[in-house]
Amino acid sequence: MALLQISEPGMSAAPHQHRLAVGIDLGTTNSLVATVRSGSAVCLADERGRKIFPSVVRYCENGRIEAGADALKAQKIDPFNTISSAKRLIGRTLADLSKEPHHLPYRFGSNEHVIELNTRQGAKTLIEVSAEILKALKTRAEESLGGDLAGAVITVPAYFDDAQRQATKDAARLAGLNVLRLLNEPTAAAIAYGLDNGSEGTFVVYDLGGGTFDVSVLQLTKGLFQVKATGGNSALGGDDFDHRLFCHILERADLSKLNEQDSQLLLALAREAKETLTTETSATVQAALSDGLKADVTITRQAFHQLTQHLVQKTIGPVKQALKDAGVTKADIKGVIMVGGATRMPHVRQAVATFFGQTPLDNLNPDEVVALGAAVQANVLAGNKTDGEWLLLDVTPLSLGLETYGSLAEKIIPRNSTLPVARAQEFTTFKDGQTAMTIHVVQGERELVSDCRSLAKFTLRGIPPMAAGAARIRVTFQVDADGLLSVSAQEQTTGVSAQIEVKPSYGLDDGIITQMLKEGMNNAAGDKAARARAEATVEAESLIDAIQAALSLDSDLLETDELAKIEADITALQEGVKDGSADDIRAAVTALSHSTDSFASKRMNRNIRRALMGQSVDNI
Repeated sequence: MALLQISEPGMSAAPHQHRLAVGIDLGTTNSLVATVRSGSAVCLADERGRKIFPSVVRYCENGRIEAGADALKAQKIDPFNTISSAKRLIGRTLADLSKEPHHLPYRFGSNEHVIELNTRQGAKTLIEVSAEILKALKTRAEESLGGDLAGAVITVPAYFDDAQRQATKDAARLAGLNVLRLLNEPTAAAIAYGLDNGSEGTFVVYDLGGGTFDVSVLQLTKGLFQVKATGGNSALGGDDFDHRLFCHILERADLSKLNEQDSQLLLALAREAKETLTTETSATVQAALSDGLKADVTITRQAFHQLTQHLVQKTIGPVKQALKDAGVTKADIKGVIMVGGATRMPHVRQAVATFFGQTPLDNLNPDEVVALGAAVQANVLAGNKTDGEWLLLDVTPLSLGLETYGSLAEKIIPRNSTLPVARAQEFTTFKDGQTAMTIHVVQGERELVSDCRSLAKFTLRGIPPMAAGAARIRVTFQVDADGLLSVSAQEQTTGVSAQIEVKPSYGLDDGIITQMLKEGMNNAAGDKAARARAEATVEAESLIDAIQAALSLDSDLLETDELAKIEADITALQEGVKDGSADDIRAAVTALSHSTDSFASKRMNRNIRRALMGQSVDNI
């Protein structure tokens, strides 16, 4: 009798049913794909043994598309149709281009909602460009592994917002990939180090890639990877070092206006010089340009370090903030993991070593470590890992909440909450007979909605008409393991509900996030006062509405002087709401409450008499 080997849903597959899964580091400058073979994570190479895949796509004549090394070679001669650094712009809009620190050699379309680049094959979005890179990596993996992929874990910067994450997932779907998880890049690096080295303790991951900078503080214990805090800048990376050196070459060679082809040539040579200065003390840039122009400049390592030291220092601020958010000091850090090719620059490594007082860890290739960690995670999610199970706990970078009456931001999920996470809170109506409620979802650390980022709005309808404050609306926020948010609202007595998958407006990059965090800290006192005033205003307006409604029904109970006193106090409170401080408003509320005490008692007596009128003592 033959035995059938059965695997329950969610359990590991049988050995002969090993599912093919990969981890993909979708980078700004270069990308990699890795998998787990014989228990070890390895990066997959192409037919020429190259593991690194340049994140470049060229749209050629006759509908042909090149990606990788071939496209990179053409960047100098065909800049308008050769797209690089797509990750830097994915999930953003034309309005965000003004924040780009340097010129981009593309012809942009007029779409306001998503960036389009005009090429000889028509308008292309950054999602489509990224999809071509992912398609090539998928093909490499399937040819290397000999079968179709069950899924992939794709890494993203820790501070990518919902729009950037969603755009990355859309690119993967366009490439025909099943996304098992979007994984934060620093977390992927920690997985690789934690499993390869058996490390335990508090670690910092310093990830400086081609276009983004991330820092994460993680607690590693056996079987548990917990992200305590995260920070960074998604518009800072090796590209900025290249561009600073490029500008220096223009100054030294006395070159002003260059065409796009010459600019791309010099930029590529600047990048090569930067890489040379990692191991050599000087580098020379020589180029024959169009119109008889020439460039012949020698740069020393010391000069390059002086030119770019301000960029290195821009990474230290987020590091300090991440340590503060995690509640740890430099003395608590057991090791600093360096990730990204840009961390090879000596002055970057020196700055990190000086700040932490210890030599950073470098026993894993900084270019490969993110892909290796993603591969380990993909292997687990595909159901192949049967022993040594481990748990990954990531966090959300900014607080999520909604707008309440008075334009206040009520935080539902605070920043650095462990993912996945779900939180619920009950709210109520403010007006009598209110039958609908608009849910305005916001993101940020400030107290007022006007100072936060608007993510989405939706309306809950069908609330039964009740007195103000009687309805019970339960609002639930859910952030999945990919960091994507959904919000639902339900009226508790009728069960009517509404929900939305939040896809925020494009453009929330790390610069904005960092600024929001700084503003939240710098304006904490002012925000507290503004919130106190807003809360006092809500209380005052509610009291005025209630008293005016009562006067319209029972003002005949009052003597002339009593009515005049109440009306004067109402006027004083309205003036306080208009111009006064929170303390002024509260004082006016107290005064109005005292002047209406007698009126409230008389109304209560009248209502009791009305209720008892015509009733017998026995019935009562």
